[in-house]
Amino acid sequence: MRLYFKYFSIHLKSQMQYKTSFFLTVAGQFLTSFFAFLSICFLLGRFRQVDGFTFAEILLCFAVVLMAFSLAECFARGFDTFSSVISNGEFDRILVRPRNEIFQVLASRIEFSRIGRLAQAIIVITYAIPASGVSWTFDKIITLIFMLISGCAIFSGLFLIYASFCFFTTEGLEFMNMFTDGGREFGSYPLSIYGEGVLKFFTYVIPTALFQYYPFLYLTGRSGNIIYMFLPLAGILFLVPCYCFWRFGLRHYKSTGS
Repeated sequence: MRLYFKYFSIHLKSQMQYKTSFFLTVAGQFLTSFFAFLSICFLLGRFRQVDGFTFAEILLCFAVVLMAFSLAECFARGFDTFSSVISNGEFDRILVRPRNEIFQVLASRIEFSRIGRLAQAIIVITYAIPASGVSWTFDKIITLIFMLISGCAIFSGLFLIYASFCFFTTEGLEFMNMFTDGGREFGSYPLSIYGEGVLKFFTYVIPTALFQYYPFLYLTGRSGNIIYMFLPLAGILFLVPCYCFWRFGLRHYKSTGS
């Protein structure tokens, strides 16, 4: 961990060398997510509820997903830009260093500008927590924490899958954005509003619903099933097949010769 914090410090100092550029990027990240927030406001301002969920409840859902995605994108950004590491030959140098390759890729890129999105998520969740009408007992607080941790893990796993495809294609496959950026956009609303087929897909294939929908039902009192409280922990297990796919890709890696 001490080595990771050294990387952390290096990246922070590097990005703060150009403070104007950094803060403009932060503002841009904030505004990008702000338009998604506005769309929720406009929609709920007209219809009041979506599938029985109130405005404050949907904002809580939106904030949890945005916060989890922002943290994953900040600290797992190295996997999101892994195609350039493959194509420029940098990964060959990573393989000969006496450190785990996943650690090196993680530490190679920390995107602090994502605090723009994170700041918006914090502002929204600060409003939504008291406004949602949730009775914040100990189990509900733990559920919310589980949701955030699991969401960060699942989005990081998706970035890891994206990077693993690069072992075979060199360039990243843009369809993965449907599950990373698309997952963030889908997750702005409880997944049940998209229909049973979509909900099943995001339960059994890409387990976004395990941290976004089912624990949210428990959080808002729509279900008393305590198993829903622990489903986010099952979602963390998604990292296992993601890691296995990474190892499979690594065994088939051939240098680009760059």
